[in-house]
Amino acid sequence: MSEKKIPTIRIGIVGGGGFCKEFIEKTISYSKKYIDGARIVAVADPDPEAPGIVLAREMGLIVVSDYHEFYAPEHHIDLIIDLVPEEAVFNDILETKPIRIRLLSNRVFRFLWNTVTLQEQELRDRTKELMTILDGIQDFIVVITPERNIVEANRAFLDHMGYSRDEVIGKTCHEVFQNTSQPCAQGDIVCPMNEVIRNRGADQQILTRVDRNGQLRYIEVTLFPIWESYGKISRFVEISRDITDRKKKEEEITQRLEQMVEERTRQLEETHEKLLHQDKMASLGKLSASMVHEINNPIAGILNLLALIQRIVDEGSVGEKEIQQFREYVHLMETETRRISRIVSNLLAFSRQSKLTVSEVNLNRIIEKTLFLNANLLKINRIKVKTNLAQNLPEVLGSEDQFQQVIMNLISNAAEAMEAAGGTLNIATVHSIKHNSVIICIQDSGVGISRENQKKLFEPFFTTKRKGKGVGLGLSVVYGIIEEVGGGIDVASEVGKGTTFKVEIPLGRTVKREKEGP
Repeated sequence: MSEKKIPTIRIGIVGGGGFCKEFIEKTISYSKKYIDGARIVAVADPDPEAPGIVLAREMGLIVVSDYHEFYAPEHHIDLIIDLVPEEAVFNDILETKPIRIRLLSNRVFRFLWNTVTLQEQELRDRTKELMTILDGIQDFIVVITPERNIVEANRAFLDHMGYSRDEVIGKTCHEVFQNTSQPCAQGDIVCPMNEVIRNRGADQQILTRVDRNGQLRYIEVTLFPIWESYGKISRFVEISRDITDRKKKEEEITQRLEQMVEERTRQLEETHEKLLHQDKMASLGKLSASMVHEINNPIAGILNLLALIQRIVDEGSVGEKEIQQFREYVHLMETETRRISRIVSNLLAFSRQSKLTVSEVNLNRIIEKTLFLNANLLKINRIKVKTNLAQNLPEVLGSEDQFQQVIMNLISNAAEAMEAAGGTLNIATVHSIKHNSVIICIQDSGVGISRENQKKLFEPFFTTKRKGKGVGLGLSVVYGIIEEVGGGIDVASEVGKGTTFKVEIPLGRTVKREKEGP
């Protein structure tokens, strides 16, 4: 059921002097916002040039010279306010007015008016004090209505954004803040007013706004609601500050840091490549020393056979028997020459610098080749090798050179751990169907690694070797290679009993083989 509309009280004023003019002006000013159900419709004064009469005539109100005309039914006057100080006028109105018309005496009205005027002056003084305080605050303060109209703004906001008071007060917030006729709750702009309404509390954001000159500014905004007694928001108070300079400095610092990180990353990559090369060359040096003895043996054998053949030829007694011996000698020399060729080929394959070729790799074959290359080193250190390589081991996807480097590093480390007293090197491969992976276990019976050092094994430049024996890159390289193929490496060790490295390489990835030559 709709509310019943309250009828408007029609007011007639007796006395059109300056007080009447002041009363009409203030009443008209406030009536739209604060006065409901009452309206001044008529003014009576015998002086046609009285200030109140002139204003009433301009406003189109009923103007009469005799207040008795208010009694006419066609004017529908409900209340007469007496602004004439003479008591006789009040008494006459009181005696002659119809009973339906009420009367407010000059004395009572002036008392009420003075009371209201005093409160209004106090309110003005308090407002002035408040504005003085607000203008002294360096943060920007803006008061906005729920209809998005700006009703107050302090001096800091006006000066910083380049506006005059008249250019801001009465305008909508989006007109002033964004220079747009549309509310901010569109596109990428988040309206803090909507956030306050939704969350029923203060909201803080960093927003971009446009000043009077069209320059983009970064503003840190905090918006507070002011609640009326019946749960409705009457005003929004926005406290903000310009952080454009800070934002630009942060962006400059971020950009410089990004450039520094890029430059440092490039330097580290270059250094890493150099260190990898140095580590590989160091491994190659150790391997070459081992190969010298391995190559010298077949060469010495070939030279001895050649010397024997030469001596038989020089004696001049070359018969069928000697020719048969020559055939055996030549066969032995061919065997030894091929052995030298295999050693040199494997050594070159390990040391060459070329682009990594990703293919399907047989880890068993790499282990056997690496053991062959290290045979002399293991023999010199009195190390027995026991292998348990799984038959039909699936091939893994990766670089053969890198996998050989992994095996070479792990075998070399195991040999060095046992070089003092010899020992046994156990190497096994397993196909884990459960984890769809290939597992390599390399176990030595050497000196072992302390628990504290196990945590640092894969860190670059960490080494427990004597000075000149290594730079601490081998296992970090191993870790990087295994991680690159999505695998993992674990170590288990006990001081005085030995160490086991377990490498797991995932399966499930395939690669198209290159067509083999004839």
